[in-house]
Amino acid sequence: MSTTQSERLRELLEPLVSSQGLDLEEIAVDAVGRKRVLRVVVDSDTGADLDRIADVSRALSAKLDETDVMGGAEYTLEVGTPGAERLLTEHRHYVRATGRLVRFQLAGGDELVARITEADDEGLDVEVPGVKGRKPTARRLAFADITRARVQVEFNRRDDASDKKNDTKEEEA
Repeated sequence: MSTTQSERLRELLEPLVSSQGLDLEEIAVDAVGRKRVLRVVVDSDTGADLDRIADVSRALSAKLDETDVMGGAEYTLEVGTPGAERLLTEHRHYVRATGRLVRFQLAGGDELVARITEADDEGLDVEVPGVKGRKPTARRLAFADITRARVQVEFNRRDDASDKKNDTKEEEA
């Protein structure tokens, strides 16, 4: 039997979140004045749109109302996704971040900013952007060498769809 509130919440909510086709990424209970806020972070390989978030929020709220896991005090339930600059902590996070620019803290204190091109069970293939007109270089990172990794926000990021559209326009010209 679990002892902490977070463990009890995870045991209660994780099966429900999974049944909705999502992964339970994080649970946090924070005190905000006299009230408490239960924050639940969910995600999936295909992402979680507002409709899915609303559906899982309603299901979690109903389940919490059936139990006393939150105690008798008032609380607010917030359900959301990890956000743009998510911290990568699980293998599935790296897989989902394929194609994204990531800031890596490496064992030994080095830092590297690179784009994940592929993730497998042992590590990552990344592309390190070229500096001052130089071509990008490929590099392999073992998971054991990564101490911290966070997705970076890119305002001018070219996605695969726009690349394909631009390639088609160039071929037609």
